[in-house]
Amino acid sequence: MGDDELADIRRRKMAEMQQQAAVQQQEIDRQQQYDAQMQMALMQILEPEARERLNTIKLTRPDFARAVEQQLVMLAQNGRIKTKISDDQLKVILQQVTPAKREFNIRRKG
Repeated sequence: MGDDELADIRRRKMAEMQQQAAVQQQEIDRQQQYDAQMQMALMQILEPEARERLNTIKLTRPDFARAVEQQLVMLAQNGRIKTKISDDQLKVILQQVTPAKREFNIRRKG
């Protein structure tokens, strides 16, 4: 393999890596824009205390909190939410969407 071939392979590899980095950056930018739009929508839907509660939940259960946020924004877009949701109302919503905990009893044979 000659020097020209190695240089060509390196150039192609570098171009490929730069393209991958650009695609990743676009995805990050798109996600940040989406998150900003969600936060703006939630500011219009939720009272400050309810928003704080959801942000606290996001720290421990980010996927669950994101699903609740998406559901709230969708309901608002469909005109199903008429007034801002209070902290108490959010608690009720969270209880309704939280799956029931299952108890497991472990019995040892012996």
